[in-house]
Amino acid sequence: MKHRTIRGTIQYTSKKPERFGQARGREFFTLTNQSDGVQVMHAHCEIDDEPNVVRDVVQSMRQDCSPIDCSVRLSVGDKYEGSGWIRFTDSYAECETHNQRDGRISQRIELEQSVKWLQSHPIVGDGILMKLYDLTQGPGKTFFPDIMLTSPDHRGATGPLLFKMNGLGIQYLGEEEIEVQAGKFTARHFQVVDTAGNLPEEHPPYNLWVTADDDYLLLKAGVDGYMQTHYELTEFEIIGGENEQ
Repeated sequence: MKHRTIRGTIQYTSKKPERFGQARGREFFTLTNQSDGVQVMHAHCEIDDEPNVVRDVVQSMRQDCSPIDCSVRLSVGDKYEGSGWIRFTDSYAECETHNQRDGRISQRIELEQSVKWLQSHPIVGDGILMKLYDLTQGPGKTFFPDIMLTSPDHRGATGPLLFKMNGLGIQYLGEEEIEVQAGKFTARHFQVVDTAGNLPEEHPPYNLWVTADDDYLLLKAGVDGYMQTHYELTEFEIIGGENEQ
């Protein structure tokens, strides 16, 4: 087998006092690393909070996690919301989509430089995003411009459409030993910062921990502020490659 796949589940829970520890959703994902250096992320995401969200994403990325293409299908309140396909080149990004609010839309956005990341909203993808940070500089903070989203909504519950944000900051705090439902790990602790002014509503502080290896597999994450949400890897397996389990 030339490719290597990680398959797993992430549990969504609430940290709000009146709902502390209660399940609020789940995510089933696969991350496939092909022999040509391309990684393909499949994610089925379910948010139970009303109106409930069901999102299916297939996104391919280069080794530096810059996007190649992506498809998204979205249901909100158990009703079709939209579906679309997105493709990136070095000079432009294009999107063909249909959604309930706007009908059929074609987008083409000219680029001054290639897009560093497409945020299509799976939680497992947030771990991959941390690859942008250069670990050789040690703990610190770096701002990354030219980020695009499939939805500016924090739950990814609109669109899908191409939305260009001014960028975001990634802060690296170092390595820690942590334990989650999937096991004990040496983890890298990151924070997503400096999103003010980029989105219709500022994203609350966001902490996340990923495996301290080339996979950047998300182990746990938490959003503060009004959201007070928690995400945790509950199980995973590796298929193919030297680490087959």
